[in-house]
Amino acid sequence: MTRSGNDWTSRGKSSRSGGSASSWNGWRGWRTARAGGVRLFFPPDVVVQVKALACELPWQTGVPLSRWSRAELARHAVQKGIVATISGSTVWRWLSADAIRPWQHRTWIFPRDPLFAQKAGPVLDLYQGFWQGQPLLPGDCVLSTDEKTSIQARIRCHGTALPEAGRPMRVEHEYDRGGAWAYLAAWDVRRAKVFGRCEPTTGIEPFRRLVAQVMGQEPYRSAGRVFWVMDNGSSHRGEACVLRLREEWPTLVPVHLPVHASWLNQIEVYFSIIQRKVLTPNDFRSLAEVETRLLDFQAHYEKLATPFEWKFTRDDLARLLDKLDYDERPSKVA
Repeated sequence: MTRSGNDWTSRGKSSRSGGSASSWNGWRGWRTARAGGVRLFFPPDVVVQVKALACELPWQTGVPLSRWSRAELARHAVQKGIVATISGSTVWRWLSADAIRPWQHRTWIFPRDPLFAQKAGPVLDLYQGFWQGQPLLPGDCVLSTDEKTSIQARIRCHGTALPEAGRPMRVEHEYDRGGAWAYLAAWDVRRAKVFGRCEPTTGIEPFRRLVAQVMGQEPYRSAGRVFWVMDNGSSHRGEACVLRLREEWPTLVPVHLPVHASWLNQIEVYFSIIQRKVLTPNDFRSLAEVETRLLDFQAHYEKLATPFEWKFTRDDLARLLDKLDYDERPSKVA
């Protein structure tokens, strides 16, 4: 935790040994400054205690909240006797200096698989151009695949108003549901090519059709090895999937990620591009138009696409897992 600068210390007198005055004298100096209308100066230990309080979960301190606000932190610091009075803006200034945002949060999934690193490692090796410690051959292919489900056709009750000077585009809030697609896609990690299809639902057969769509064309049809990176969804889960795919396509090498590891699947990067550039705002006249837009975008994107600059390696994963394990220890003790 960064300590406060010298201008945050109290104005108490110094002792002969060179140390600051006692806390009582320091607080008397602080109170005098407060009474005179001068900007308050807080001892460094007060700053540190408030920052430490901000890093705690509110309910663990006896406050029935899920997250702090600046005003609540200031009020609780006074109630705990850390400081006699303090404003939320002062708390905000301290926390901003240390990049702490206790009023913000994001969701997170901790790895549950005890073999997470062992299962994720081969995928990260493929992204770096290696398999089982050996460089990939020039003809080897690496594909990342998954499904984006429930892509709706939202038919707006009124037409979209185009943007004008000083006014953004306006999309009608109410819509009729025109059906939904499951979008199955595969991304060639090394060649920046994308293959996709729209299906009414996900499942073994729709995924089998996607695999046939890709493996039936060059260079995949004649490649020595075609690695398919995939998650553990019901369409392609477990050893049964491996046997099924290898029986139909002997050169296909399924590589499963561990559970809760979609963030290591490069197709998810392409899905995020689809979401931003094709599906937002969701304003279509029919379900057929959704399919046309998705498939046309594939050809459009390939003209500009380059392989994703993937920098996350086995070493990065090891450091992350060590950090997550350390972060999780206090909750286990509690």
